[in-house]
Amino acid sequence: MFINLIVLLIVIAITVFLGRLTFRAVKAQRLWVKILGGLGAGLLTLVFAAVSFFGIKGMMTVYFPNAAPAPDLKVDATSEQIARGEYIANIGCVGCHGVDQAPPLKGGWNMAEAEGFGFMGQVATENLTPGGKLANYTDGEIFRAIRHGVNKDGDMVMFMSMISYRELSNADTEAVIAYLRSLPAETSDAPTGDKLNFLGIVVMGSGMFPMPEPAPDSIDAPPAGATPEYGKYVATIGECRGCHGSDMTGTPASPAGPAVPNPRPFVGTLTLDEFIQSFRTGVRPNGTPFSEGMPWQSASMMTDDDLAALYAYLTAEP
Repeated sequence: MFINLIVLLIVIAITVFLGRLTFRAVKAQRLWVKILGGLGAGLLTLVFAAVSFFGIKGMMTVYFPNAAPAPDLKVDATSEQIARGEYIANIGCVGCHGVDQAPPLKGGWNMAEAEGFGFMGQVATENLTPGGKLANYTDGEIFRAIRHGVNKDGDMVMFMSMISYRELSNADTEAVIAYLRSLPAETSDAPTGDKLNFLGIVVMGSGMFPMPEPAPDSIDAPPAGATPEYGKYVATIGECRGCHGSDMTGTPASPAGPAVPNPRPFVGTLTLDEFIQSFRTGVRPNGTPFSEGMPWQSASMMTDDDLAALYAYLTAEP
């Protein structure tokens, strides 16, 4: 934060200097100085003013997010909670925090570099085992990181603030915390956490990565069953909605990555058995495999009941 603040102050100072230079050019006696100097300095003033504005907005977005304090929470960590948390983590968390989409959850994947926006700085997944930073988090601080995308220091966690995991129920969020606490400590030399440079701060301030509405403090899961309502929740657990869109109708290309197709037309051609078999094997009924970007290995960990619910959701009207 300190370095980005210094850069912002320098940019603001340059903006003020260019503004004064523009004023002096306009007041000059010679016409060519008025025109060329005024236009040149004026355009540069506008550019630096825009950078200053987005820089200030980005600093507020990243370092002063409007999030509630961490709740006073202590998870019981029952065997049932740990088992439920393991199920959820093996479906969703391993996709980003695992090693090759599998345990251990020691993070270190620089998503910014991998997805083509490394110019913004480092956006690397955290080590979720007791060997990482979460060992110094309270249960309430981990809850806030999952629900509101805010770390222990109160800074925004870029991708955690955008993905659908923020819509996990309170019970399932606590189950994930219980499971993470039960893991053996893993260490890694890979960098973790967000370290946005000033350009990244400006990009965040520009709105190129739209921020979702604030998540509620309390969420209950819908009743389990092969229903579209629960299927949407399964799509939340599996982070399907993070790639395919909040209503699972696909997403256009953006700074966060390439376009992701709408899966509903394809799923609509399948029977439930074919749908489940495709996710178990990663191969469509016609014999063609899923694309490399499709994390079917994680989805294959879902129970038949959850896959049936997901099928009901994807074959219903969005």
